[in-house]
Amino acid sequence: MTLRQTLRSWNPRVGKDNQSDRERWLEAALAQIPPGSRILDAGAGTQQYKRFCEHLNYVSQDFAEYDGEGNSAGLQTGEFDYGQLDIVSDITSIPESDWSFDAIMCIEVLEHVPDPPAALAELARLLKPGGTMIITAPFCSLTHFSPYHFSTGFNRYWYETHLPRNGLQVSEMTPNGNYFEYLAQEVKRIRPVAKSYTPSKPRLYEKLAMHVVNRMLHRFSRRDDGSSQLLCYGYHVCATKQAA
Repeated sequence: MTLRQTLRSWNPRVGKDNQSDRERWLEAALAQIPPGSRILDAGAGTQQYKRFCEHLNYVSQDFAEYDGEGNSAGLQTGEFDYGQLDIVSDITSIPESDWSFDAIMCIEVLEHVPDPPAALAELARLLKPGGTMIITAPFCSLTHFSPYHFSTGFNRYWYETHLPRNGLQVSEMTPNGNYFEYLAQEVKRIRPVAKSYTPSKPRLYEKLAMHVVNRMLHRFSRRDDGSSQLLCYGYHVCATKQAA
């Protein structure tokens, strides 16, 4: 076995499941919404989650100004195709009547909004009493899609404060990942970040050290008991609109 193969065999999965776990949760949450319900995908971007809404009356909204390059700082996608959006507007001023939607999802969007409480208030206005609000956002995030990146993240206390203020009762708040998984994700980012921002790359013994650290984080994560309160990828949140 070559050294490269050995390192790969040592490389645990810890730190790799942020997006996949979020998408599994979202698909299950959307499956609980009754067929035919009208759902708003607020900040829909490329409408990647439309595929989970085939049983629903799906409406997409976005401001449609990100081009994949942004201002070139931080993490960018390189290209970005919104497709055919149903509504192009600011998320704090969506041209729909009060109580227009049975459900609303806002997935990994709030960090890109200059005024997240105002956006939440607008979404609450659009949601029917008894309707479902589905939200995910980073607990902590690197600069991405700049210049449209305004908040590094949201912890549980943000949701526990702002959702009730808008007549929304939290029915689920589940952490995605934990402290050790988040650290492992960032350890795995060291090489591409070093490539982008320094003239150097990790030496062999440093690569070995990163593998050792990842194995340690994997072990800690498997034995974790609540470190998500310190740090995690983000929270998966469902809330219900209370009667007026």
